[in-house]
Amino acid sequence: MRAVIVRRLGPPEVLEVVDRPDPAPGPGQVLVDVDVAAVTFIDTQVRAGRSPRPLEPDELPFVPGNGVGGTVAAGGPEVDTSWLGQRVVTATGGRGGYATKALASAGDLHRLPAGVELTTAVALLADGRTAIGLARAAAIREGDAVMVTAAAGGVGSLLVQLARRAGARVVALAGGERKLEHARTLGADVAVDYREPAWPERVAAAVPGGLDVGFDGVGGATGRQVFELLRTGGRYLPHGAASGQWSDVTADEARRRGVSIVPLDAVAATPSEQHALVEEALAAAAAGWLRPTIGQTWPLKQAAAAHAAIEARATLGKTVLLTS
Repeated sequence: MRAVIVRRLGPPEVLEVVDRPDPAPGPGQVLVDVDVAAVTFIDTQVRAGRSPRPLEPDELPFVPGNGVGGTVAAGGPEVDTSWLGQRVVTATGGRGGYATKALASAGDLHRLPAGVELTTAVALLADGRTAIGLARAAAIREGDAVMVTAAAGGVGSLLVQLARRAGARVVALAGGERKLEHARTLGADVAVDYREPAWPERVAAAVPGGLDVGFDGVGGATGRQVFELLRTGGRYLPHGAASGQWSDVTADEARRRGVSIVPLDAVAATPSEQHALVEEALAAAAAGWLRPTIGQTWPLKQAAAAHAAIEARATLGKTVLLTS
């Protein structure tokens, strides 16, 4: 098989395409012939050595990637043979996705729904689960003022749709007119460029009563400003650190302001809950009312270019790799 490996941590150029022996599925595992592999911002952090838990030298080399779509080619012991030949999307346990073949636990498999393309399903595998879980945890009510940061990203573009469907007034935060316009097409009522120094004032003017919900996928100073814009009784949901660090908002100051913090680990605490959220996202796509933004597709051999584009903030929505 062909695979992308990281022998040392560093810039995108450390991603290297090599030939490797096909992996063999063990008990409870399947081997998937991969057509589509998801690329995430976290992948770029791990590769660069900037993730929350930097890899140790003995963990190298490794194949990045935690979400794939393709066909089940083989199953190990204890695997139901009805999976063989099925079109599926699945997590890979954190590694191994950037390859033409990948191992996955049979318990992580999701059959491809009728009418849903494989790239769509892969784009919803992690982002759809996260977005639906966050939207549910936020308990969005009709008429709520909801801010979505990184609103043109993978999770953000889904949150805009979910908040709009719940009847909220949606304020989208993104960088550049291309991304702002995309957020508007998804249903955002107000789109604000975070690169403008006075963006908090613009949001405050648009929602004079304050925000009811703040989805913070950026962290850092931006996350702090989102928190400050929340009214008493608001809900703050930090779920990412695209700025390179989480916001410094503390539980004590949230209590003093009467704001609830909903941590990401409270969204779907168990594997069965996470699995159910993916199924829900796939069903919503099949029903036609939830659509991920797939802004970029790259061939597997250009994984380094995909990473570079993500780090340059040049991507829209989800980025995927195609193996053929």
